[in-house]
Amino acid sequence: MSDITASVKKGSGQLQRGLQARHMTMIAIGGSIGTGLFLASGNSIHTAGPGGALAAYIAVGIMVYFLMTSLGEMASYLPVTGSFSTYATRFVDPALGFALGWNYWYNWAITIAAELSAATLIVKFWFPNSLSLLWSLLFLGLIVGINYLSIKGFGEMEYWFALIKVGTVIIFLVVGLLMVVGIMGGEAVGFKNFTMKDGPFHGGWLAVLSIFMVAGFSFQGTEMIGVAAGESENPRQNVPKAVRQVFWRILLFYVLAIFVIGLLIPFTDPRLVDADITDIAVSPFTIVFEKAGLAFAASVMNAVILTAVLSAGNSGMYVSTRMLWVLAKEGKAPRFLAKVNRQGVPVNALLLTTLVGCVAFIASFFGDGVVYLWLLNASGMSGFIAWLGIAVSHYRFRKAYVAQGRDLQALPYRAKWFPFGPIFALILCLIVVLGQNYSAFTQTPIDWYGVLVSYIGLPLFMLLWVSYKIIYRTKVIPLKECSFDMESSVSPVKR
Repeated sequence: MSDITASVKKGSGQLQRGLQARHMTMIAIGGSIGTGLFLASGNSIHTAGPGGALAAYIAVGIMVYFLMTSLGEMASYLPVTGSFSTYATRFVDPALGFALGWNYWYNWAITIAAELSAATLIVKFWFPNSLSLLWSLLFLGLIVGINYLSIKGFGEMEYWFALIKVGTVIIFLVVGLLMVVGIMGGEAVGFKNFTMKDGPFHGGWLAVLSIFMVAGFSFQGTEMIGVAAGESENPRQNVPKAVRQVFWRILLFYVLAIFVIGLLIPFTDPRLVDADITDIAVSPFTIVFEKAGLAFAASVMNAVILTAVLSAGNSGMYVSTRMLWVLAKEGKAPRFLAKVNRQGVPVNALLLTTLVGCVAFIASFFGDGVVYLWLLNASGMSGFIAWLGIAVSHYRFRKAYVAQGRDLQALPYRAKWFPFGPIFALILCLIVVLGQNYSAFTQTPIDWYGVLVSYIGLPLFMLLWVSYKIIYRTKVIPLKECSFDMESSVSPVKR
């Protein structure tokens, strides 16, 4: 029996389909709403002006939309927990699938440590003299407990986390638009902050390019819907439904929010520069709420951002654990990691992921956190690499599907504008990846340390890919040999 069959019996040693339609929808809607929107959006507007930030988020939003439609087409037809790692293995090259899987697992295992650190800093807003380690242990225990209980427990927690974030953004948009027309917060603001001197595009196209990176990080996590498809009750209906939400989420929760912030806060406001997680008072959301006369804004936003951080940690634990389980099932990781308990939870993969996150977190306390910063930098590009993998895999998926004489009408969900969608997403994603720290190359002399810190994730990924390819002598799979079998899994076999 496979993890991608329609139903999985309890205690069968496989994952279980416990995610309902409402869970999948809220994971899709709330998956990428976090500190990128609540905090980093302010600095984006300061750097590129309101128009520049809006343009960057729209461009990256279009890219993410195409990526999610690509992922949706594959995930609804082959709802496997390995998602893009498995798709790359089947439709491109097993070596690419291996590298994508381990790269994605490492990314989220390290990010869990970052979320624990962030959550501790947020709590200090209310309890400045409390012991950080105790809060970290409490939050880690909460995240591990949620993931250990069952997939339904994870889905339910993510549903409520996402609901809080979505509710906050909707309230913000309503309040913000009322302020723009002068119903709240005093005099009508209108478009004066968009038309002020040096606006709306500040810093030229290079500034907009730099915001591409920030916007890309803000959307990280959207691809989790592909991993969750493997445990959805009815993936052929739930995945397309969730993917269709992506366009409206991008339009409503990012583009419109950036637009409202740009209307209400001058890009020259110094509080936008200092927006970071250690000082919630300078979140653009907080600034807007305070302008509207809501004195409790800082505390409320602090609580919302805490839920966003815990949600990110919870989701990170989930996707990294599932990816590690899939790698073990496919023979690309030690077999003991494929063990599943009676609740359908891969316990050994969960424990190893927790251990790696703890080690990374402990490393942040030594040597001024230098080791931890390097670990974090190494994972910084992983999300973009995963997106590249999605674009390439979908292009090959559709080509193989047609080459084998299959009917496109039989696809539960078909991505629009093929092949433009995946090709456009691939090109824009490459620009984002290669432009991570373009300013390091423009300095005289070149800032080689900055280059190394920014791009270290690329050589590590290539090392995984090339090593596997050499050891197992894998080749790009011919289109007519790509597997669409629901029961198949690809193990490393030398050719």
